[in-house]
Amino acid sequence: MAPEERNKENSKLGRSPKYMLIQRFAKLFFGCLAAVTSGMMYAVYLSTYHERKFWFSSRQELEREITFQGDSAIYYSFYKELLKAPSFERGVYELTHNNRTVSLKTINAVQQMTLYPELIASVLYQASGSEEVIEPVYFYIGIVFGLQGIYVTALFVTSWVMSGTWLAGMLTVAWFIINRTDTTRIDYSIPSRENWALPYFACQVAALTGYLKKNLNCSAEKFCYLLVNASTYTFMMMWEYSHYLLFVQAVSLFLLDSFALAQTEKVYEVYRIYLFSVIVGYLLQFENSALLVSPLLSLVVALMLSKSLQMNMKKSTFVSRLLKIMYTYLVLTVAVTLNFLLKMLVPHKENEHLLKFIEVKLGLNTTKNFTMNWLLCQESLQAPSQDFFLRLTQSSLLPFYILVLIICLFSVTQVIFRRICGEPLKETVKLEDGRIGERPEIVYHVIHTILLGCLAMCLEGMKYLWTPYVCMLAAFGVCSPELWMTLFKWLRLKAVHPILLALILSMAVPTIIGFSLWKEFFPRIMTELTELQEFYDPDTVELMTWIKRQAPVAAVFAGSPQLMGVIKLCTGWTVSSLPLYNDDDLLKRNENIYQIYSKRSAEDIYKILTSYKANFLVIEDSICNEVGPVRGCRIKDLLDIANGHVVCEEGDNYAYSKYGRFCHEIKMNYSPYVNYFTRVYWNRSYFVYRINTVISFQS
Repeated sequence: MAPEERNKENSKLGRSPKYMLIQRFAKLFFGCLAAVTSGMMYAVYLSTYHERKFWFSSRQELEREITFQGDSAIYYSFYKELLKAPSFERGVYELTHNNRTVSLKTINAVQQMTLYPELIASVLYQASGSEEVIEPVYFYIGIVFGLQGIYVTALFVTSWVMSGTWLAGMLTVAWFIINRTDTTRIDYSIPSRENWALPYFACQVAALTGYLKKNLNCSAEKFCYLLVNASTYTFMMMWEYSHYLLFVQAVSLFLLDSFALAQTEKVYEVYRIYLFSVIVGYLLQFENSALLVSPLLSLVVALMLSKSLQMNMKKSTFVSRLLKIMYTYLVLTVAVTLNFLLKMLVPHKENEHLLKFIEVKLGLNTTKNFTMNWLLCQESLQAPSQDFFLRLTQSSLLPFYILVLIICLFSVTQVIFRRICGEPLKETVKLEDGRIGERPEIVYHVIHTILLGCLAMCLEGMKYLWTPYVCMLAAFGVCSPELWMTLFKWLRLKAVHPILLALILSMAVPTIIGFSLWKEFFPRIMTELTELQEFYDPDTVELMTWIKRQAPVAAVFAGSPQLMGVIKLCTGWTVSSLPLYNDDDLLKRNENIYQIYSKRSAEDIYKILTSYKANFLVIEDSICNEVGPVRGCRIKDLLDIANGHVVCEEGDNYAYSKYGRFCHEIKMNYSPYVNYFTRVYWNRSYFVYRINTVISFQS
């Protein structure tokens, strides 16, 4: 509603401008208070749950660090190294010229592992004088939990801005927490890059939602624009895959602009923000060539070039109308061509294994490659299970999301049809119009959630990007009088006044949903917080203690990448591989080291390990004797396939090799295994062998 019309309506109702100002201020104040409180309560909830799960306060430092698994251990280990450095500058230099993490390899850890979160956390820890107040691990996880609180607050604000009521924000937060298993990975991997990055993306989406609104006053529009700038730049620096998510967002805005449902100037301002973000990211990430060949940059440049051609045409000419029709084809053609040329001209290593993975995933190719098959077996890269949809349905989220999405889609389709017929958009959409599809911020979210949903239907790991916006869109819909009014316009209600019924339902439906969720799920959440869980791994603690006491300082350890990450964090010793999957050399190392679980000879394994200057070998009984739920996805099965040790007979697969499985045979302590390896430590889970430098072939 325009300010002039709002003033006329207020004067008709006998409301003074002062009264309206107080009312708007009260609504804004209590809404902001509810948003901030929701974020703080969620952060406290995560902290309490983490304490109950791991008993952090009663653990020793080594036992706390063991809770960081896989790549999380590597990220936190570099945070520790920064705090131990004599100065911040020296710490950054050592990370950018790191030769003490992976044997025979000097890496720029800041660039390769996107360590800007750890740099920021270490600066804040030292600059705030927190050394005497709080331990480093509590400060680190506290920042992450705080960011999750900001994440929830941003989702709250987005739903509030779209619906006009902060009741939608409360329902968004409730659904987000209840479906926490499918909305966030914070339970399993605190230092993961998405836990640092997605809160900034949520802030960007909230600001973009406000920026796209019609009839926004200048101050609010400028604030939203600045927030979109800041959050986009920060998001780009926090996550190496951020440009892919921004590419999906750019496609959503492109479709929004193609249908002429938003102000073109605003959309192209966002494109400029993308462009500058890529440039800033390229410079600050040590000239990261992956950004230059990213689909985001190609699409944005193509949009800019296509728009300049379109603007040079006179609007009334037949050519301009034809160009408008061919606009989508033109943009796609220019974007694909530009991306192809950039990849030819710019030297890059843009995750070539990901492209091969997509080929195999889509059935366009087959492979025996260990890394490809291992990726295909990862749960996060499978199609979502039925349990995922069942959980969303049990919390009533999925049914309401589908209802809201269908109404919005039909309304948007109507608007597009009207635009094709030459009918202009209304400057101000009133409640009684029942045209929710004419609001550009709503259309953007509908397109965005559909694109993310398509990705989530292919890869379960993408659900962590999609489900939070499902919560937000569903909550907006049931709390929006405009959505109900749109539905009633189609139904042509006459018995009851549609505006009155829409206002009643926009309050009654979310209230009923809230009470039902409270009754069913609140006791479960409280049980989580009161139930004492226990995470204790004495075998890993004993292994780390032995390494710190008995192994030489210059020793290099070899084993599974996940265990090597923990060894690096807990002991500081150099390792031969890392649980990172964005570097071809590290992926090849991981495959070679994993051969200790294959059917290879002792001599072959010895040559592999010594080629990486390894001094000690750690064999995990859990991998060697793995009984996986899916046959063919165990590490040893994948190795047998890659090494050609699988024979197919009458539909059954049999592993065949003239050598026994190395991890079994080495435990027998007979020649030639004892000639190459000497067992120096073992417990129920781990066997540690020293790799002999002088080989004896005496029986």
